[in-house]
Amino acid sequence: MLAAGAGRRYGRPKVLVEGWLQTAVDALRGGGCADVVVVLGAAQVPAPVGAVAVPVPRWEDGLSASVRTGLEQAGRIGADYAVLHVVDTPDVGAAVVARVLGRAIASPSGLARAVFGDRPGHPVVIARRHWPEVLSSVSGDRGAGAYLRTRHDVEVVDCADLAGGQDVDEP
Repeated sequence: MLAAGAGRRYGRPKVLVEGWLQTAVDALRGGGCADVVVVLGAAQVPAPVGAVAVPVPRWEDGLSASVRTGLEQAGRIGADYAVLHVVDTPDVGAAVVARVLGRAIASPSGLARAVFGDRPGHPVVIARRHWPEVLSSVSGDRGAGAYLRTRHDVEVVDCADLAGGQDVDEP
């Protein structure tokens, strides 16, 4: 769960918005994730039940620092897949996570991304074998999307029937 940003456009870190963090953790747990790692930076909050909080060193460096920290923690706990999700898509629930995770596990590539109509969104699922390349491709505010755009084997999973998937950037 990527939740380290300052939320400048929102006016405060989005992890502080009442209910969003718990909603996102519940979506991941209910969608099939055995372990949930909450990556924190601009604001430090207690991890909800069912999750572990991990601080991002140098969170100010952008999304890449969060992705790096999350994947490194996933490696330490022995995960086979990483489900990258963000705190600011509160309408994305367990059904979306389950659909995207299921497609990634069933795919030879081990890669899947939620789309909502014609708009890519979260969650994104990445099999462990891709993590070194993802880590080498992230920088600044460029996350895993840079790597996914180089691939032709990413499962595109339409979830518009389940959620809108919009990032909420303004209160």
